[in-house]
Amino acid sequence: MATDYYAVLGVQRDASQDEIKKAFRRLARELHPDVNPDPKTQERFKEINTAYEVLSDPQKKQMYDLGGDPMGPGGGAGAGAGFGGAAGFGNFSDIMDAFFGTATQRGPKSRTRRGQDAMIRLEIELQEAAFGTTKEIQVDTATVCNTCNGEGAAPGTSAQTCDMCRGRGEVSQVTRSFLGQVMTSRPCPQCQGFGTVVPTPCPECAGDGRVRSRRTLTVKIPAGVDNGTRIQLAGEGEVGPGGGPPGDLYVEIREKAHPVFQRRGDDLHCTVTIPMTAAALGTKVPLETLDGTEEVDIRPGTQSGQSIPLHGRGVTHLRSNGRGELVVHVEVQTPSKLDPEQEELLRRLAKLRGEERPLGQFQPGQQGLFSRLKDAFNGRT
Repeated sequence: MATDYYAVLGVQRDASQDEIKKAFRRLARELHPDVNPDPKTQERFKEINTAYEVLSDPQKKQMYDLGGDPMGPGGGAGAGAGFGGAAGFGNFSDIMDAFFGTATQRGPKSRTRRGQDAMIRLEIELQEAAFGTTKEIQVDTATVCNTCNGEGAAPGTSAQTCDMCRGRGEVSQVTRSFLGQVMTSRPCPQCQGFGTVVPTPCPECAGDGRVRSRRTLTVKIPAGVDNGTRIQLAGEGEVGPGGGPPGDLYVEIREKAHPVFQRRGDDLHCTVTIPMTAAALGTKVPLETLDGTEEVDIRPGTQSGQSIPLHGRGVTHLRSNGRGELVVHVEVQTPSKLDPEQEELLRRLAKLRGEERPLGQFQPGQQGLFSRLKDAFNGRT
């Protein structure tokens, strides 16, 4: 066997694919022409590329381990053998095209690619969610490098054609298969399939064509947003490698808890506590709503647990006109202590209403004053 590819990479014959890959990467960093332009080093670099090309491919590795040389001329096959000679197919992609009607993609890949989308979370108050607002946010994303304008090369320099693949972005070799002589292609290991190399990367972006920076953006929050609502800002995401077009930025809304109102969809809920006398006689309770102070009308005989809807005082509908409701839940407070005069007045009232019997003697369905007091005290409505 002319060349010991295992020895070239410095690995054992039973080395795993991960060990082979690590050995190749370590040697490539040491021997890359961009790092060490010595002609002998360049020849050594080509040797490790060839060794890795064989040992990283299971089929080529198997052929090599059996004593064959997958990198030899024709892979040991005759020029006229099988489809490779008689049918005149030039390489494997031509065969695929003949059988399936499509050829594999060829040519170097672009260094310019679209950037990724980004997302940030923004906390807002309930009132801002209900009526909409405008916010300024700071975003840390990738932007075009101003030093090289996204090219990735240092000022005054430019990318050079790869001398291994000569700008094609791929390398080819002839192998032997049941089809005969077949030419297969793979991305060039020196330029990673780009067809060009950057001898002198930009010092600002290290050849990526983009840098991290902080920007301030103005975001319009529409009325009616809720927890989890995402607002899309097209083209405000990360710039792609090589100064490629930016992705989108998504702003996810987080609504802060309100000290008075609980939100359920577009409706708001709150609780007001009133004394039993106010519940019996009726009253008006001032309530601070999202629209300002309003009076809630408590009608005489209101029971604990009743709710009073205020139409059009909730959150604005996000995708339609109008607003939800503000639902006021009434809680009647029963006094826990009475002075003698207050107790006497309540007893006289109970006697006048025929409700002077002890609580335990009331019949089911009988709703006297003390029965209602007991229900209120026990939290029933």
